[in-house]
Amino acid sequence: MSRHVVVVTAGLTVPSSTRLLADQLAEATSTQVSARGEGLEVAYVELREVAGELAQFMVTGGIATPRLTELRELVATADGLIAVTPVFNASYSGLFKMFFDALDKDSLTGTPVLVAATAGSARHSLVLDHALRPLFAYLRAVVVPTGVFAATEDFGSHGLSDRITRAAAELAALVVGQGGYGVGGFAPDLAARPRRTSGTRVEADVTPFGDLLRGHAGSD
Repeated sequence: MSRHVVVVTAGLTVPSSTRLLADQLAEATSTQVSARGEGLEVAYVELREVAGELAQFMVTGGIATPRLTELRELVATADGLIAVTPVFNASYSGLFKMFFDALDKDSLTGTPVLVAATAGSARHSLVLDHALRPLFAYLRAVVVPTGVFAATEDFGSHGLSDRITRAAAELAALVVGQGGYGVGGFAPDLAARPRRTSGTRVEADVTPFGDLLRGHAGSD
């Protein structure tokens, strides 16, 4: 069986240390999933490529382009997520936040998420616990215990490599061992698994707006 993990990366330059860290996390996760006897398909979402579309989504009251609709559905159907952002002013980037603001509120319910960040200085390492974890907790995702922070000097170090391997193992365990949902070694009740929606489709039982207004005279 093949699992699907989406990597969201908010790096702004090419090449980017943020994309480099994302690649290392994806490779390590693929290795860990393979070690558990399953395959892994990885899809990347490069946020700089849809920056204009995200801005348009925000200022038009949520009108998504076809590409942004595709990305929202991709995230909502993933078995796991790797989210990597550069640090700007002690927090995730505005571009990173815009993307997750553009998702449906139920897109990540129960989804295993590995959070990671890059910065020029180790002084920003608390961004994982003070900014990223609260964001994904609000979205009701299951954030793996190990977050990965990489300052410029960390790349190529054994310490970073060890953190990547540990975080990838935790993500793989949730994605494979628990079907993408569950906590701490307890297999999920599939009937009780939370419902996830992309927000891109109209529900069948929605009452048409015209029916709601039928018979209304137009006065308050």
